Amino acid sequence: MRILHTSDWHLGQNFFTKSRRNEHQKFITWLLEQVQENAINAVIIAGDVFDTGAPPSYAREMYNQFVVEMNKVNCELIVLGGNHDSVSTLNESKQLLAHLNARVIANTNDDLSTQLLTLPDNDGGVGAILCAVPFIRPRDVVTSVAGSTGVEKQQALGEAIKQHYHQLYQKALELRKELNVEAPIIATGHLTALGVKQSDSVRDIYIGTLDGFAADGFPPADYIALGHIHRPQLVAKSEHIRYSGSPIPLSFDELKSQKQVVMVEFDKQDVTQITPINVPMFQQMKALKGDLENIEKELVQFKECEETTWLCIEVEVQDYLSDLQQRIQALTQDLNVEVLQLRRARNRSEQTLAQEKTETLAELTPFDVFTKRIEQETFETEKEQQRAERMTVKFKQILSEVEHKDTDPQEGDA
Repeated sequence: MRILHTSDWHLGQNFFTKSRRNEHQKFITWLLEQVQENAINAVIIAGDVFDTGAPPSYAREMYNQFVVEMNKVNCELIVLGGNHDSVSTLNESKQLLAHLNARVIANTNDDLSTQLLTLPDNDGGVGAILCAVPFIRPRDVVTSVAGSTGVEKQQALGEAIKQHYHQLYQKALELRKELNVEAPIIATGHLTALGVKQSDSVRDIYIGTLDGFAADGFPPADYIALGHIHRPQLVAKSEHIRYSGSPIPLSFDELKSQKQVVMVEFDKQDVTQITPINVPMFQQMKALKGDLENIEKELVQFKECEETTWLCIEVEVQDYLSDLQQRIQALTQDLNVEVLQLRRARNRSEQTLAQEKTETLAELTPFDVFTKRIEQETFETEKEQQRAERMTVKFKQILSEVEHKDTDPQEGDA
C-alpha cells in the first residue's frame, strides 16, 4: 500500500501579478508521472487546493482535469478543504467527482462517518483507514460562550480539535476491528502544529483564538499528513507526523527549502518507508541581497540564461536613493529576468522615518504596530526565531483577551 501526501497547491494564485498557471500544470503532469512510476494507491491533498474561495475558471478546469487523469490511472484521490478553500466551491462538484474515484471532504460536521474513509490496496481490499480531517473552523466544533476570555476560547478550541481527532480515531479502530483487516490508520489535518517554521506566504489561521495545535493532541495514527505550512518538515521530531509543504514556491523566502511530495509505504499496519520526492522547479526564481555593487556582480549569472528568472532584489543602501528603481532597470535591461519585488534594506532609524511620513497610529491595528516593530529586529539563529515566534503568540493572546473584554459584554446584552 502506497500513498502520496501533498498539500497547499493554491491553484489560481497570482504572484506579484504573475499567474502560476503554467507551473501548476507542469507540476500536475509531473505528479501523474510519479503516481504511475511508483504504483501509488491514493493521493492525499491536505488542504488549500485553491488559493481563494472564488478561484478563476482556469484553476477549476485544471482541478477537474486532474481528477479525470487520476481516474484514468486508477488512483484514489482524497481532497481536504483548507482555510483558503471555500466549502461551497469544493462541495459543488463533490457528488460528481465521487464517480471518478475522488472523495472531497470540505469541512467537518457532527457525522463522523463522513470523515472516515477506506483506501484500496493493490488487490482492491482495504489498504488503509483514513481519518479525513480538513481545516477545522471554530464554529464547527465549539459553541461560543459569552464572557469567555481569549485564553479560555483558545483552550476550548484546542480541546475541541483534540476531541474531534480522538473520537474519529476511535471510530477508525472500531471500523478496523469490524472489517477484520490489518490496515494502517492515517489521519490528516490543515492547521499550525506548534514548533514548525512558517514562511511569508502562510497566512495565519485561528488568529486570536488558536495559534498552534500541540502535537501531543494528535491521536496515535500510523501516519499524519498535514497541510497549511509551506515548508516541508517533521512535527515534534516525529517521522510519521509531517508537512509535505507546497509543491511550488509561494513566496521568495520559500526558495530556501526544497519542494517535495511524500510517498509513504505500508505493510499491513506498519509504515515501512517514508520517502520525500523532490519536486522540480518549474519557474526559475532567485532572491538577491546586497549593495548595488554586489547586486550587479550577482546579476552576471543571468547573462546566458535562456529561461526567464523571476527576481526579488533587496538593496542595502546607506543613503536614500530616489532613483533606485531606474538603477535596477538599467542593470537588468539586457538580462532575461523580471524583477517582481524590489525593496530596500534600511536601518532602524530610516525605517522609523519612512513609516512616520506615510502612516499614523490611527491607520494601524495593534498587531500591525507589533509586526512592524518586530520587523526591525534580526532573528538569525533558530533559537532567536523561536523566541520571536513565542513573542508573537504571546502578543496575540494578550490582544485577544483585550478585544474580548471589549466585545463580550455586548454579546451578553444581545
